[in-house]
Amino acid sequence: MMVRQCDNADFDALYSIINDAAEAYCGVIPRDCWKEPYMSREYLRREMDNGVVFWGVEDNGQLVGVMGIQDVQDVTLIRHAYVRTSLRNRGFGGRLITYLYEKTTRPVLVGTWAAAAWAVRFYEKHGFRLVSREEKDRVLRQYWSIPDRQVETSVVLSDQRWFASMT
Repeated sequence: MMVRQCDNADFDALYSIINDAAEAYCGVIPRDCWKEPYMSREYLRREMDNGVVFWGVEDNGQLVGVMGIQDVQDVTLIRHAYVRTSLRNRGFGGRLITYLYEKTTRPVLVGTWAAAAWAVRFYEKHGFRLVSREEKDRVLRQYWSIPDRQVETSVVLSDQRWFASMT
C-alpha cells in the first residue's frame, strides 16, 4: 500500500473512484441531495482548482482510494474520502487518513452526511468525534461552501486538536 499525492494525470481515476464509492449514498442520503453522477467532472475540477489536494492509496500500482485535504483559514478539512466499492474494509481508507493526519499540525475537521453511519463510524474509529449540532452548523458555514440543505443533513467530526483549540 503506497500513499501518494495525485495530479492531473489521475483526474479520470479520481472521478471514477469517487462516483463508484458514492453509490453507497444512493437511497441513504436525502433524495433531493443525490445526483447522477454523484460528482460531476466540472465539480471535481472546481474542487481541485479551489485548493482541495487529493492523495491516493495504491494497491499493486492501481489507485484504489482517494482523500482530499484542504487548508481553510486555521484548520485542515478532510474532503471527498472514497475507496472503490469492491475494495472496502481492507485498510485503504485508514491508511489514507492516518497518512494525511500526520501531515498537518492544524486542527482537522471532516463533514459527512448524517445518514452515512458507516462514514461516521470510520472517522470515529480514527479518533474523530462528532461536534454538537449547534457547532456543526456554525463550522459548516465557516469552513465549507455548501448549500443550506447539505448543512441541514450533514454532521461534522473533529480531532482532539480542534476540541483543544475551542477551550
